[in-house]
Amino acid sequence: LAQTNVGNFVSEQRAGVLVLGAYRFHSAPATGLNMLFFSFFRTLVDRNVQVTVELKNDLCITGTLQSADQFLNLKLANVSVNDPDRFPHLLSVKNCFIRGSVVRYVHLPGHEVDTESLQDSCRREAKQVK
Repeated sequence: LAQTNVGNFVSEQRAGVLVLGAYRFHSAPATGLNMLFFSFFRTLVDRNVQVTVELKNDLCITGTLQSADQFLNLKLANVSVNDPDRFPHLLSVKNCFIRGSVVRYVHLPGHEVDTESLQDSCRREAKQVK
């Protein structure tokens, strides 16, 4: 488990899966570090990456990332719920919109992300903010 903290964001490497999250996440227009992550998620959208989004209410939704906006709101297609016994009412959902402010973590396949360049970009952006 390797963890890096930059500004409000945290990234962890767990068993080949990159986990991106926010300590303090709020719906604000993309600026600074938010803009960096907005650009990062846009590249994932172009590659149709499958992600697992963990919400603050402990719901985990897995699906194909379809879009991300400047508020880091996400649209997923072909979704499935990781705990169908707890959330049976979501079994029929195929597409969903997730507001950025309710996201705790986004789990990404490790092979889809160049973690070193992402961390370097975060550090450079954090230095510019100071």
